[in-house]
Amino acid sequence: MVNRLIVCVVMLLMLGAMPAQAQRTVVHCGTLIDPGVSATPMTQRTLIVEGQRVAAVEEGFSTPGATDQVVDLREAYCMPGLIDMHVHLSGESRKGGYIDRFRLSPPVQALKANQYARTTLLAGFTTVRDVGSGEGLSLALRQATASGWITGPRMFVAGNSLSISGGHGDGTNGYREDIVGVPGEAEGIVDGVPSAIRATRIVIKRGADLIKITATGGVLSLQGDGTGAHFKEEEIRAIVETARDHGRKVTAHAHGDEGMQRAVRAGVASIEHGTYMSEATMQLMKERGTYLVPTITAGKSVADSAAIAGYYAPVVTKKALEVGPVMQGTFAKAYRTGVPIAFGTDAGVFRHGRNWKEFVYMTEAGMPPMEAFRTATYNAADLLGQLDNLGTLEAGKLADIVAVPRNPLDDIAVMENVSFVMKDGIVYKMDGAPMVIVPPSR
Repeated sequence: MVNRLIVCVVMLLMLGAMPAQAQRTVVHCGTLIDPGVSATPMTQRTLIVEGQRVAAVEEGFSTPGATDQVVDLREAYCMPGLIDMHVHLSGESRKGGYIDRFRLSPPVQALKANQYARTTLLAGFTTVRDVGSGEGLSLALRQATASGWITGPRMFVAGNSLSISGGHGDGTNGYREDIVGVPGEAEGIVDGVPSAIRATRIVIKRGADLIKITATGGVLSLQGDGTGAHFKEEEIRAIVETARDHGRKVTAHAHGDEGMQRAVRAGVASIEHGTYMSEATMQLMKERGTYLVPTITAGKSVADSAAIAGYYAPVVTKKALEVGPVMQGTFAKAYRTGVPIAFGTDAGVFRHGRNWKEFVYMTEAGMPPMEAFRTATYNAADLLGQLDNLGTLEAGKLADIVAVPRNPLDDIAVMENVSFVMKDGIVYKMDGAPMVIVPPSR
């Protein structure tokens, strides 16, 4: 009798420890656009969501169970959650904004970033790759969104970018050294192979998902050269090999062609921007499967901002007017050549939430809408190394679903009006209105 009682108590304790059955949500989609699954739209599909994942995708509108939550998108166009592979959620461009790094404390920056993250998710971007921020902000933001403390996209972060002394990622350019100091590996500034290895290990130790290097000069930094090659090829190779040892990929900011070629030969996974990419570099990237993340929106935005008196410092204005207008044309050539392309915008250089404009610029340059959507779903997930979880709506993958009210294949500008957003099986936007999400108590 005592033994039987003990068994009953143990069974009750085990049952109490078992998780509750996941809530089932039945999503009826009038049209499903999923480029990684089908080259053409699929009509009348039902997505069965259990917990955070897609349990099944069924033809027709399946009959829900008595306890199922039902989402009616029968008049809408559904697709996998969008992925932006180049954002900076830690800030947002504004006129005269260079003073903000001295004016805004890290807590204030974090509070502002909270809003940028929310805006990005509600725009339909359920996953982002944040490719550079200081103060550990992106690492903290990743934790906050993953824990449900704030509303935002799933984040893969680089933390500090790696730069040479005086390079695009050296935040002390243009300022007095007796005030800002001389940064080293802990701040992401490297010179030479041993320094590059140490800096890479520091970034990984802090929790970075990937490594970002500035292989050439850039536009918005207070550094005169916007296109010259910065890292030596052996330095980049040391970074790539060190990152690979730790299961990380490396991406390279690059505008000038020589810096791109060094980075591609050294084994980076992607080139960001690619402004002055030659045909030889395009062929090399095609052969090696190196992705281009084009950021056309950034190019157009900085050129527009540079036309506003006093928006940028003079050294930046000159670079923005030269570099910005070139990006869309380079993207068009790269696409025609067959370079792998993943969607990325450089949001933060312009206002967050306008990421959708990249689709417009890509199609203007000759990419069909279905292929543009593939860059922001399947291709982006492939570059992230996350095809097991993201990029398509298939059984077993994370339940990230977005929808728009009209056919985006006919008018891609409808992507400005994402009406439904689900991430990890949680609805954040319904009928164009944000949902009230109660964060966990702890």
